[in-house]
Amino acid sequence: MKTRRNIYIMFAISFLHGMVFYGPIATLYRQAAGVSVFQITLIESISLALCIGLEMPWGMVADRIGYRKTLIACSIIYFLSKIVFWRADSFFDFLLERILLSVVLAGFSGCDVSLLYLSCKEEESQKVFGIYQFFNMAGLLGASLLYSVYVGANYRLAGLLTMITYGAAAVLAFGIREVKATEQGRWGNQAFIRVFLETVKDRRFLLAVIGMGLLAETNQTITIYLNQIQYVKAGIDVKTMGLIYILVTLCGMVGMWSHWVTKKMGGISFGLAMFLSGAISCVILALTNQALVSVAAIVMLRISASLFAPFSTQLQNRQIKTADRATALSIYAVLLEGTGVVTNVIFGQAAQVNISWAMSCGAILCLAGAIMFYLFYRREGRAD
Repeated sequence: MKTRRNIYIMFAISFLHGMVFYGPIATLYRQAAGVSVFQITLIESISLALCIGLEMPWGMVADRIGYRKTLIACSIIYFLSKIVFWRADSFFDFLLERILLSVVLAGFSGCDVSLLYLSCKEEESQKVFGIYQFFNMAGLLGASLLYSVYVGANYRLAGLLTMITYGAAAVLAFGIREVKATEQGRWGNQAFIRVFLETVKDRRFLLAVIGMGLLAETNQTITIYLNQIQYVKAGIDVKTMGLIYILVTLCGMVGMWSHWVTKKMGGISFGLAMFLSGAISCVILALTNQALVSVAAIVMLRISASLFAPFSTQLQNRQIKTADRATALSIYAVLLEGTGVVTNVIFGQAAQVNISWAMSCGAILCLAGAIMFYLFYRREGRAD
């Protein structure tokens, strides 16, 4: 059942979930409450492991009880996690917040895009995914600007405002209409094994998923974490870094034009171009110590990954033949997150040696991803 109402509600929820007012000072917020950097990284590691472990169980639950109920439940837990974060003042408080967040992220993963995919026409799904991504980035940008102008050093106010926006998102979730008939009967291993075997039998597409994950994780690691080290290397001051952060966030909004660029270039040409531009960006970052060149390369990498993300989501949805769409997408998500675990180790070890080594690793990973993507598309013989 196609329903435009779901699409508009999900756009609004994406925007509100992007409005994390404490985003620019997330680490400082925790440190002000007495949490050390080591404890922050420990919490993140626990959260990632829990998220991976919950991916497939949540996918099975969503396919049994329906996407509407799943998204409502996750939205409420999301709201509760922000209440915890707002009032948190110890390691265990912030750990609880991340545990709740892991439950939410695993539940949303696959469920939100399944709802969007089934609520629109297949040929417009990439456009819808791009706009969905756009609204999330728009919310992040809006919150960052409001933080800079009105919030400042009042960390708890930033937490309170974030809690309010997530509460509004939870209310909106009740307006979602179900698009999938819920399945009755006992949940068991047999149903999951059937979906799992059907999903993983296409080994070449699984390789392509890993390749797409390599581009996404290279973008995530370099444009969020390693970029600051690169900026220091290029002699950029902290105040300017804040302006660059806004610029890079704006570049993340280009995903809404992904479908248009794909249509102009064709699927395989578009995909390879995004992988190669990502690799070139990393090569430039490895070789330069110039400020403007470094910023241009970071922007280029963010644009490439942001344009590719809706195409990747559409491709994963098109490959699914089972009715248990959320379960299948959760299997892909586990593969993508597992790829992220490996790339994090690679980038971390390389960055300890030299930031240029880490950027070179990014180039190699993007090229490896391009090869994996090409092998799948060549077999498919597709140009769209």
